[in-house]
Amino acid sequence: MPIGALTRRVIQLNGFGDTDVLELQEEPIAPPAYGEVQLRQTAIGFNYIDIYQRAGKYPLPLPTGLGHEAAGVVEDVGPGVMDFKVGDRVIYMHAGIGAYTDRRNVDASRLARIPDGLDEPTAVAVFFKAMTAEYLLRKTYPVKAGDIVLIHAAAGGVGQILSRWAKALGAFVIGTAGSGHKCSIARDAGCDHAVNYSQEGWVERVIAASDGRKAHVVYDSVGQHTFLGSLDCAAKFGTVVVFGAASGPSPSIDPELLNKKGCLFLTRPSVFPHNADAVTFRANAEAVFDALRKGWIKPSLSARFTLDTIADAHAMAEKRENAGAIVILP
Repeated sequence: MPIGALTRRVIQLNGFGDTDVLELQEEPIAPPAYGEVQLRQTAIGFNYIDIYQRAGKYPLPLPTGLGHEAAGVVEDVGPGVMDFKVGDRVIYMHAGIGAYTDRRNVDASRLARIPDGLDEPTAVAVFFKAMTAEYLLRKTYPVKAGDIVLIHAAAGGVGQILSRWAKALGAFVIGTAGSGHKCSIARDAGCDHAVNYSQEGWVERVIAASDGRKAHVVYDSVGQHTFLGSLDCAAKFGTVVVFGAASGPSPSIDPELLNKKGCLFLTRPSVFPHNADAVTFRANAEAVFDALRKGWIKPSLSARFTLDTIADAHAMAEKRENAGAIVILP
């Protein structure tokens, strides 16, 4: 390695499996290419999809990095970059796999500025999750005042943001969670009622929570454990949104079942198509930061780890011991 060459610390996977496949390496990093900026990353976001990809449930070409989002400071600007300068604080969440590192070259079109007054760890604690909530609440099903909204895993990172934001929009919000303690967190996050879905009869209790009315929209990130119950919780012509599979993939169904359950709409969206171009991405990011400014959503940090202890972060999330966001500080 040439004397004075820049290096970076980065997590690499050479195989799929348990947390021991997470390898911390040091390697050189080239100057930013055309259209890129080089970031000194100060905070890295953790998301449950990182576990799926590490374990091979969502296989990636090997060897591979890991992680989707990070925040940091622009240290160098490549040719052709007009939107950013050295010293800008920026954030991304769809610049390709490989956010688990302390330095990275990123396509400038994938970046949004972090507003003044918001620090990088706080920004990254909510960004990917809030960008997910943004498209779910504003595009997949535009929530309006008076809607009944059911949110599974309401104590989790996305769940808490969804709950607060939906409540701010005027919805009646019912949350579910896997324990009494997490139900308490869901209520603190804005849910009018919270139901423990690990107990028998949770569907009936969800419906009873709204005096027998069913939900206009059900947001289901749990999957296998809750999906069929979600169909029973949805009102006639209601929408069931499956956007995750924390308990395993949702079971396959005959489309006729949607008719029998009340002519339901079923969709499986994801965050990346909703942020495919720079203009849309930055507009959505501004909507998220505006919701933060208004207090519609609030950061909820569960724990902080480093690149050296990244395996502990994965282990905590897999055991569902965190109620809120995990942030990695390089």
